[in-house]
Amino acid sequence: MSRQAEVTRNTLETQITVSINLDGTGQSDLNTGLGFFDHMLDQIARHGMIDMKIHANGDLHIDAHHTVEDVGITLGQAFAKAIGDKKGLTRYGHSYVPLDEALSRVALDLSGRPGLEFDCVFTRAMIGAFDVDLIHEFFQGFVNHALVTLHIDNLKGQNAHHQAETIFKAFGRALRMASTLDPRMAGLMPSTKGAL
Repeated sequence: MSRQAEVTRNTLETQITVSINLDGTGQSDLNTGLGFFDHMLDQIARHGMIDMKIHANGDLHIDAHHTVEDVGITLGQAFAKAIGDKKGLTRYGHSYVPLDEALSRVALDLSGRPGLEFDCVFTRAMIGAFDVDLIHEFFQGFVNHALVTLHIDNLKGQNAHHQAETIFKAFGRALRMASTLDPRMAGLMPSTKGAL
């Protein structure tokens, strides 16, 4: 069973192509025009063991908002397409990830219902030229289109870069866990409803 997908999204603000392989080895080819954002996306790929290619051309002369949000939307669409009918999945995933003084927890459910609970008070507003408010926008775009319930909590941290990196690493690991095929669930829907 192939768990791969490619999605292209073109608007007046952004032109984005995302391709993913959920059963990859964590290889990435990333070019969003935003160095820090590419670094965070690479954490998802590497720690989620998802091969990921994301190329984005956005209206960065305005700011990074449209690019980051639309990458989240397009990645969410690609994930929903790649995950298929959800039969045989573990469904739930969670991870705690530390980085020096920072610690974040991510829990998610491939529920078919979009929901984001995001609790992170960053210690500064900018990481280099990257506005930390956009991290929430990325995950909101993802959950709205991947149809997942996602809880993100930064539990501690003094360095905003470390706070962000633990979030993206934990997200990758939780996504990997939830999307893992459980041989005991082969052909079965991981829900008492019989549908997700």
